[in-house]
Amino acid sequence: MTATFSELMNPLTISGTTFTLKQGVNAIAGVVTYSGSEASFNPTVDLAPNTTYTGTITTGAQNIFGIPLVNNYVWTFQTGAIVGPMVVSTVPVNNAMNVPLAQNLSATFSQVMDPATLNNSTFTLFNGLTQIAGVVSYTGSTATFNPTANLNPNTTYIATITTGARNSFNVAMAASYSWVFETIQGNTPIVTITDPLDNATGVLLNQTLTATFSQIMDPLSINGASFTLFNGLTPVPGVVSYAGSTASFNPSGNLLPNTTYTATISNAAQNTFGVNMVSNYVWTFQTISVLAPTVIVTNPLNNATNVPLNQSPTATFSQNMNPLTINGTSFTLFQGLTQISGVVSYVGTTATFNPNIDLLPNTTYTATIYNTVENTFGMNMVNNHVWTFQTQTVLPPTVVVTVPLNNATNVALNQTLTATFSQAMNPLTITGTSFTLFQGLTQISGVVSYTGTTASLNPNIDLLPNTTYTATIYNTVQNTFGMTMVNNYVWTFQTASGIAPTVISTVPLNNATNVLLNQTLSATFNMAMDPLTVNGTSFVLYNGANQVNGVVNMVGTTAFLNPNVDLLPNTTYTATIINTVENTFGVPMANNHVWTFQTAGGLVPLVISTDPFNNENNVIVSKTATATFNMAMSAFTINTNTFTLYQGFNQITGVVLYNSLTFTASFNPDANLSPNTTYTATITTGAENVFGTGLASDYVWSFTTAAPVVVPPAINLGSVAAFGIISGVGVSNNAGPSEIHDMDVGIYPGARSSITGFMAVDGGPGLIFNGAFYAADDAAPIPAMLLQAKNDLTAAYLAAEGATAPAPTTVSGDLGGQTLAPGIYKSTSTLMIQNGNLTLDAQGDPNAYWIFQIASGFTTVGGAPYPSPAGGNVILSGGAQAKNVFWQVGTSAVIGDYTSFNGNILALTSITMNAYSRATGRMLCSNGAVVLTSTNIINKP
Repeated sequence: MTATFSELMNPLTISGTTFTLKQGVNAIAGVVTYSGSEASFNPTVDLAPNTTYTGTITTGAQNIFGIPLVNNYVWTFQTGAIVGPMVVSTVPVNNAMNVPLAQNLSATFSQVMDPATLNNSTFTLFNGLTQIAGVVSYTGSTATFNPTANLNPNTTYIATITTGARNSFNVAMAASYSWVFETIQGNTPIVTITDPLDNATGVLLNQTLTATFSQIMDPLSINGASFTLFNGLTPVPGVVSYAGSTASFNPSGNLLPNTTYTATISNAAQNTFGVNMVSNYVWTFQTISVLAPTVIVTNPLNNATNVPLNQSPTATFSQNMNPLTINGTSFTLFQGLTQISGVVSYVGTTATFNPNIDLLPNTTYTATIYNTVENTFGMNMVNNHVWTFQTQTVLPPTVVVTVPLNNATNVALNQTLTATFSQAMNPLTITGTSFTLFQGLTQISGVVSYTGTTASLNPNIDLLPNTTYTATIYNTVQNTFGMTMVNNYVWTFQTASGIAPTVISTVPLNNATNVLLNQTLSATFNMAMDPLTVNGTSFVLYNGANQVNGVVNMVGTTAFLNPNVDLLPNTTYTATIINTVENTFGVPMANNHVWTFQTAGGLVPLVISTDPFNNENNVIVSKTATATFNMAMSAFTINTNTFTLYQGFNQITGVVLYNSLTFTASFNPDANLSPNTTYTATITTGAENVFGTGLASDYVWSFTTAAPVVVPPAINLGSVAAFGIISGVGVSNNAGPSEIHDMDVGIYPGARSSITGFMAVDGGPGLIFNGAFYAADDAAPIPAMLLQAKNDLTAAYLAAEGATAPAPTTVSGDLGGQTLAPGIYKSTSTLMIQNGNLTLDAQGDPNAYWIFQIASGFTTVGGAPYPSPAGGNVILSGGAQAKNVFWQVGTSAVIGDYTSFNGNILALTSITMNAYSRATGRMLCSNGAVVLTSTNIINKP
């Protein structure tokens, strides 16, 4: 109830004392508010139907100048009568056939009912003259009757809702409502086949039992109570399952051998119509007899010869064994009276004995499996199983290959000699006495070592060039069994000629100028060099008398020197390869190789701008930090070591890139930054220009991110999301080929006759694409579907109206020409978009939401033809989506001529789209009508 004044009033004088509502002498409780020039009285409870009420504004109400009303203002009004409730749908539907025997009945009403009036007296079920017992309940707008027992098959029932059922205003139905249905024919299920069959013998001990039925069964009735297995009077535990038309019983363990079992499917098992088996189904079977286990094969075989010394004896059994009985006591290996230690294992049906050390050559061994071993049924072997075998004979060791080969030529002067044997040797016999090298009668001293099966002799000094040498392995060397070689092994080789290496090119060239400050030096030789001789002593760099430290390495025929720090600008340096370097034959250079060069001038780079700038606030959390230099930089020096971002002591990870066209470095964090947080970015002196000159000092700047944005709650449209238009009493297209795309049109409780102006309904010009029209008087279940959609609309309306986080921003008047960030915007009266367009900016967030809470009417005002209307449009930017915009309108909404609109309108009274307006969204009206004036378009958001 509202009262509008002729001038602005003092809000403090507009209260429950000066603005009252009475029914006779009884005061009605309510909340009084004042906005603009309008006072409102909102009753705390609904008013009674068909009743006269009196509203009063007393002289206590004053204007802003303190002047009161001259007289009390009194007016009366009468509420409308309440229409009686109706049953709009039932389950099962009237005249339904083949209804399941376990069916629960339900009746859905056209309005909210008094639950106390829905009981076994007002909701009944009869089979002829026999009343069916059951439990009646009520939820939402639906009453449910749950029979105490399953219904009878092939039987006609009649259900009735009497006039004793009343709505929440105590108004009864105009007449009782009855419907009939017939239950399904109930054939009795039987077991058609089992596995194993009745009286089967020789059944496997790991058998899973199955029983197949003549029809589909209720899985809940197939369980451990209705499907059992017994050994005499002892129940067998197991897991019962059901699939298709077959029940299965999987025993928890193997069955006993040579034993009779009894399986039962009890008559508690029922089909999907609730029909039980007539009687229990019982069958018996007998399991297979189990023989004592035996060893069926061994490796090695009994009396085998030439068995490898690393052999692990195995025994394979005739059946599965108990692994706990297969161990070092029941599986042994002896050499005469000496027991061999080892590890016993069991996999599949095979036991394995793995000796801790290799067996002796040419020796007889005895393996035994004792009859203490058992199968998985606890049965022992009858006798021990014993077998013997003899290991292979070991031959004397020989040298199979040498380095260098016998009679080799061009052998390197720094060559290490090796001899590889045919078998493992005793390292103590490989010494400087048993492995020698001579040049004529002169023995060459060196270090002898042994690894794997290879002996090595490394001479103490390089060999002479173009010289013949003789190496000898003496037959005093022994294998690990103490056997010596039969003969000495002697081989000769000749060393390479001693051609001295030279440097054929350098980087930089001799006398080069403008050399980069981060230059790596290199020298390329005319032949392969010994890398060990190319090092920081033989490859040096000097600035006058000062040596420049660096890292020296060799790749191919090129030596590299990488200084530890950048070179000085505009400075002469001298590089030297000293003649201590040697080729791979051990021949050194004849002379030192020296060259000089001069570095480039040293202009120092600067950071000239950053984004964000130093101490900038409200920086977006998805920000990529950038720094722009005053000159071209070396991209290799712009990286995560030289461009860092920290939050306090915590380093932020990210990707660093450099744009050589704009001289700009960028730091893109791996994840969004934290809101309302200060960060520090740094470009270090490691960032260098293309001449190798770094920044004079670190460049540091800070910025602070914006505070977090509280996102409004998502509004759940539920089933009404399928509708582009829904209304209470009417949907009309007054003129022109209006279009609705990819959504339905609905009216409830209005009839189909109240939908006009559409080709698919009455031949009008309006069109619907990929959608349909639905009305309250359509056949079931359409009315129930529409009622649910209207209920979902009410829930969405209330959710939008009651949203409070983030705190709503108060708006009023005209929003035209404004740009609004995501959030909740509240108007306590009317709201419009007229003087320009309203822009909704998601700021890059595709999930951003807007909720507009409008207490009264909402209007957009256009007027100019497309494509450039004067104003009144709702424009989306920054990734905003129309589906995330909600306009909760307390009365009616009007979309202006030629305007382009975005969002979902949830209006209480009515919605009108003026000529040529178009919308990406939904026009959802709770009570009144939705009107398309002329050639309007609605697209799915």
